[in-house]
Amino acid sequence: MRRSNLNALSISPASAYSLSGAGDAERLIGLGFRYWVAGYKSGDIDRWEDAWRIYSKALGPNAARTAVSELSAWVRAVSAAARREIEVCAGDCAGFCRDESLALSMIAACQHNTCPAMRACAFALIESSLIDEVVHHAESFAVTMRGLDKVLSPGLIVNAAAYAQASHAAPRQ
Repeated sequence: MRRSNLNALSISPASAYSLSGAGDAERLIGLGFRYWVAGYKSGDIDRWEDAWRIYSKALGPNAARTAVSELSAWVRAVSAAARREIEVCAGDCAGFCRDESLALSMIAACQHNTCPAMRACAFALIESSLIDEVVHHAESFAVTMRGLDKVLSPGLIVNAAAYAQASHAAPRQ
């Protein structure tokens, strides 16, 4: 991957990864994380409604209620434990930024029982060793999504050490 100096979006720079090639689970989980974090950051309930809409459309209202509840608990735990502000791309951005990629990797690692990778991603995401609550809620969300047949590819599990060393603000291509 090469680095470039892209202009920062209103929330965070994007990676070159295109959502158009994303699988249904990846799009749902990635955008859910994006919208829920953006709602916390902005205080704008419209972002949470955006998350609800995509979950309800993909899962139906009953399953969406459970999934969004688990998503909310996970994002709340991430936000509370993070030593810095979690960054997400603007809602209409066509790619995932560093923090979104780490979040997706956490859930993929949970779903594929790769605990060391999941814990490393949690640490890289929140930049704190106080990861137990984040891990607990990530596991609950991952199990919920797996139960709804929304399983992420193991290819989404990243080398968290490389992400931890990279600047969280540096765009990737």
